[in-house]
Amino acid sequence: MQTLKLGFIGAGFVAKFHAVALKLVRGAELVGVYALKGAEELAAFARANQLGPCKVYPNVAELCKNCDVVAVLAPNFARVELVEQIVEAVKAGAELKGLICEKPLARTVAEAKRLVELASQASLPTAYFENQIHIKAISKALAQLAPLQKLMGPIALARSAEEHAGPHEGWFWDPTRQGGGVLSDMGCHSIAVSWFVLNPPGKPPTFLEPVSVNAETSLLKWGQPRYRRQLLDRMGVDYAKTPAEDFATGIVTFRNPETSQLVKAQFTNSWMYDKQGLRLLIDGLGPGYAFELNSLSSPLEVFIGDEAAEAVADAEGALEKATASRGLLTIQPNEADLYGYVDELADARNAFLAGKDALLNWQYGLEITRLCQAAYLSAERRKTIDLTDPAIQQELNSYTSLIAQGRGAEVLYK
Repeated sequence: MQTLKLGFIGAGFVAKFHAVALKLVRGAELVGVYALKGAEELAAFARANQLGPCKVYPNVAELCKNCDVVAVLAPNFARVELVEQIVEAVKAGAELKGLICEKPLARTVAEAKRLVELASQASLPTAYFENQIHIKAISKALAQLAPLQKLMGPIALARSAEEHAGPHEGWFWDPTRQGGGVLSDMGCHSIAVSWFVLNPPGKPPTFLEPVSVNAETSLLKWGQPRYRRQLLDRMGVDYAKTPAEDFATGIVTFRNPETSQLVKAQFTNSWMYDKQGLRLLIDGLGPGYAFELNSLSSPLEVFIGDEAAEAVADAEGALEKATASRGLLTIQPNEADLYGYVDELADARNAFLAGKDALLNWQYGLEITRLCQAAYLSAERRKTIDLTDPAIQQELNSYTSLIAQGRGAEVLYK
């Protein structure tokens, strides 16, 4: 089997998750990392776990010279500059087989279009990393229901919720650097997986045409004085001045271009789920059938009493974003596989070795960015956004939400 040599830009939380997932991926190895912090730790982890002869490189150009594929896992605000450096390295002779970008592709439609343009300039296949579409349980459910969809009709309503207690690092909380709040951070997951679930069997990920978006954004917990102080002390972000939403919900309507049937994707996301940890709820409803996924359903539970809990230091040892290390804990033995990281890495490996885009490419990431920005626009205007309106399409090309501009108080504190 041919082996693909991966290079990571970024060594933060998601990079570590991908490194864990690589343990289960054949034909791919981590050979290099470039990051402003955490690079030595990630490289040591890769070597200790036989993921590859991972070295720390001093810049993007050197990384590109020594790998086949570069995965951009750095913060949202740095994406365009980093990909520009990758393209320059390719022009200077780096022989890359592909580019990966972690979700969301960009903070705005304009940034996303720039990234697509850059990848095209370098003539490189791309992979947009949206792990939830690669969840094994989703694939199994859709395969099981494929005959029913052909007989009874397609799934008509998909609902997705992702919630946890909040991000790990300050830049995630800062709307001017992240591109918004929970809608930008996690709404991209929920909108994408719902769109994917609604597509009829055998159709490409963008088969259904987006028709409209209606959404709300709110600041329910982290705008309260007590929690604003916590956030300022812990993350250095002041929600009294530049708040972002900690709750978002909405509905995207899609049209089947072959039958004109309308179907709905409902999304809900929050940074205020103070229970076991990260929770994914995904379901699909069709005529006479349904499926439902709850990531907190696990065959393993552990109980830790108060006295014993004094010895437990890492609350996230049980589950991503866990807020407690005592009581009855839900534990997933293999989160990286459960959430789809393993399968998306394997999909990218297979695609790049074949010289083509992954299942989800950067053009797809651009479309998800467009839907998220339309949701922000809907929340600002408190009306449904018609995605078929040429004027709206043009407006979204240059739109930056008030929240992303640092003017969230105008819409969240009304």
